[in-house]
Formats: sequence, structure tokens, C-alpha cells
Amino acid sequence: MSRTIFFILFVGFFFVLDLYVYQGFKVFIKRWIPDHTSLFYLLYWILPAVLLITILIKSSGFIKPTNHIFFVFTYSIFIALFLAKLVWLFFILTDDTIRLFQYSSNQIRNTPSVTKISRSDFIITTGFLTASALFTSLIYGIVSGAHNYTIQKRKLPIRKLPKSFEGLRIVQISDIHSGSFWSKKSVQQGIDMINELKPDLFFFTGDLVNNTADEFDDYKAMFSSIKATHGAFSVLGNHDYGDYVKWPREQGLTKEQNIENLKKHHQDMGWKLLMNEHHIIEIEGQQLAILGVENWSAHRRFPKYGNLKDALNNIQDIETKLLLSHDPSHWRAEILYKNPSIKATFSGHTHGMQFGIDSKYYRWSPVKYQYPEWVDIYSENDQLLYVNRGFGYLGYPGRFGFLPEITVFELNSA
Repeated sequence: MSRTIFFILFVGFFFVLDLYVYQGFKVFIKRWIPDHTSLFYLLYWILPAVLLITILIKSSGFIKPTNHIFFVFTYSIFIALFLAKLVWLFFILTDDTIRLFQYSSNQIRNTPSVTKISRSDFIITTGFLTASALFTSLIYGIVSGAHNYTIQKRKLPIRKLPKSFEGLRIVQISDIHSGSFWSKKSVQQGIDMINELKPDLFFFTGDLVNNTADEFDDYKAMFSSIKATHGAFSVLGNHDYGDYVKWPREQGLTKEQNIENLKKHHQDMGWKLLMNEHHIIEIEGQQLAILGVENWSAHRRFPKYGNLKDALNNIQDIETKLLLSHDPSHWRAEILYKNPSIKATFSGHTHGMQFGIDSKYYRWSPVKYQYPEWVDIYSENDQLLYVNRGFGYLGYPGRFGFLPEITVFELNSA
């Protein structure tokens, strides 16, 4: 299906949705703001029309730059409005179902005196408040949450950890998604926070970009400033391969050239990109192996480029191994119980879906229904998995509940 046909169908669906939700909107306005009904009816249609026209102008390529903050917010408000109306639609459908049931019941009982069954003010108002809460949360997540970097501190108890690695500090970030960034100043503040932690090791667990390597061009110098005493290590995520775009691109750029450009980004920053391989860290004569695999997912819609066997090759004698693997589903599928010498696995990928409840006592996000291990730390069989919440964002340019994360770990003997 071409993008034009998809867009026409989406606009058509949005209009039908708008028309249906408008019936509930009229009930709400008449109930709570009866003196200004005409004005609010007009605003109801003008706002999405202006947003849609702006998106069409932007999509035509007539106005640049591509990542202008104005258009980021235009897209975001449009999508937030769409999702809010979908939520309200559920309440209006519920109300219509009840009314239909009442009407049918009256017809069966042959009650001709009942000619009209009015809508429920309670259901319509509850729907409006719920939809408004969702809309407000989504907008707040962009304005306040997108770059509200939080530092998560975790101790990693490792069995038979060599003494010389006791207290070693590892800083991890994941899912940069540089193609989505809309504030360089804010991103720089996050990088400054990383450097202030003075890590012994720095780990990046994949998804440097959304689709193409050139998305990172304007940010490479910034991330190059990240330093760690014993080195920076990275792996690729599912978005790094360019699998979600058509090739060749402009100026004949191929998928193979794109991935080489991405690898060069890692090299230029001094990040050791581990492609199904390992690197040995030695301190005071004792060794620790850092493994990294290409993207490997237990879910069919994500690629399986990783090869753990290659990464483990020739390091059987090293007791303690740490693994970087982008997708957390890899842990239960190939690591847990099957490779007990891998003491800790560092992942990302889920983002906590960038929306949900993330507290000390309760965590919830829709992504939990797809991934058994989806955020923070898990322990089983003396093996650990940490799922980073992600540094950037994808699709929705914000975060609500699950804020962007910088994790600092301290290795300790179990």
C-alpha cells in the first residue's frame, strides 16, 4: 500500500471518528458550557484541520528543517488528539450500546410512549475527562518528560567476582534514537550527567538511530565526549540495520554502505562495537570478559543477527562474563540456565513503552504483555538481567512515567 493511499485512509478514518465523537462533544458542551456552544463547535473542527494542513505542508518538503521543533509538536498534538478521541469513542459507544438495549427492550415490551432515549451525561462526561487526562499526560510527557534524565543506581551481586573488580562502576544507556531528538541542549545535559558519574566502563546497548546512519551526524561530537577508564562498549539494536526503510536511498546509498557508516560512528567515538565477539578486561592480573552480540530477539518480527556461540569462543576459562544484548527476550531464550558463566546481561529495546506507571512499589506498561522481562532488574539462577528504560524516544517524542534513563551499576561479590 502506497503512503498516499494509507494517508487518505487514515484521514478518512480520522474524519469518521471526529464525526462520531462530535455527537458526544455536543452533549458535553450543552451540559457544561451552554452559553458558548457555537464557538466550541467551531473550535472542535478547526483545531484538527489546522494540524492536518500543517502536517501536509511539512510532508510536501516545502518547509525545512526536517526536525524543526514546531513540526514535532504539531505531529504530537495531532496524534495525542487522535488517541484521546479513540478513548472517548469507547465511552460514547458504551452509551450508544446502552441506549440501543433500552430501545430494543421498549420495543419488545411495546412501550410506544418512549420515543427518545437521551444520552447519559455521566458516561459522556466521564469519557471526556478520561480522554482529557490522556491528552494532557501525552503533551506533558513531551514538554517535561522527553529529556528528564534520571539516574538509576543498582548494585550487581556477581558470584565469584574477581577481587580486583569489586566496586567497579559501569554506566549503561540504551536506545539513543538520535533521529527523534528535538533539543540538542537537553541531550547535552544528559551526556554531562553521564560524564559526572566518572564510569570505569561505559555500555551502550543498541539503537543509535531510527533508520539511517546520517541521523547521528549532528550528535556524534556530543556523544564522543563520553569517557570511561577501562573503555566504552556497544552493540547494535534492531533499528541500526536500516531494515525499516527502502534501499537504495538518496545518492545511491545502499543498506550495506549505511551499516558501515553506522559502524564508523561507533569507531570515531571510541566505542568498541562488539559484533558477536568479546573483549577481555584485565585488572591486577584478573580477568573479566565483556561480550556483545548483534540484535537477537525471541519475537519473530525482530531480527536474529546475533550469534552468542561466536561471542563465547575461546573464553571458556574466564569465570565472569558480562553480556550486551539489545533485546531482553534473548536472556530467557539463550542465556538463562544455558550459559551460566554469563553472570549479567544488559539490554534495552522496550523503552518501558515510554508511557505507564513506574514507581518503587508498582510498575505497569502495555509492553509487559509482550515481554516477560521489560524494565529494570531481574534475577534467576544467580544470573542477572537489566533492561534499561532508554535514553531517547521513538514515535511518541516524549515520556510519561518511564523517564529517560542513565544507569550506574556497582559490581559486588555475591
